[in-house]
Amino acid sequence: MNKRLQQQIAFLVEIDRLKGVLRRTRLLDGSRYENSAEHSWYLAMAALVLSEYAREPIDLLRVIKMALVHDIVEIDAGDTFVFDEQARQTQHERETRAAERIFGLLPPEQAKEFHALWQEFVERRTPEARFAAALDSLVSVIANAHTQGGSWCENNIPIERVLNFDQRIEQGAPTLWKLAKQLIVQAFQPD
Repeated sequence: MNKRLQQQIAFLVEIDRLKGVLRRTRLLDGSRYENSAEHSWYLAMAALVLSEYAREPIDLLRVIKMALVHDIVEIDAGDTFVFDEQARQTQHERETRAAERIFGLLPPEQAKEFHALWQEFVERRTPEARFAAALDSLVSVIANAHTQGGSWCENNIPIERVLNFDQRIEQGAPTLWKLAKQLIVQAFQPD
């Protein structure tokens, strides 16, 4: 096996570990917490299904690539719950180190591309990154809305904090933000 192929296989073996990184979001049937690999796949599917709602014209393939690589860093950094202020203070540093190590397993040009996609997602400067980030929030809203408030209720997160955080959906997809607001409000309403 040549060096390039060895590097690519080593990367694929390493990212299999993403399946073991649990998030605080439950599956829609409520049976268990999802893992970060499942989340990334679901986010990529959401991009494919909902691309027509992007605020600006987007390169859909680029959004799907971002969806697939955005959480790979969690292999080393762990999943940071968006409402855990203490963990968020060190998140960027932990994830940057992880990105360098994990993407560094790839051949140089692929390492550069994957790292750039991850960085683009983090910085949200492009229409693709803003749309991917909007969907990242939306899929969590959908999950929490379908599990009676899910991680929001389990962690005593007030509706104001959820609305404030998830308002970033509007930057990438205003129509989806309208839907997300409705789902959030419904999730907090008593039965």
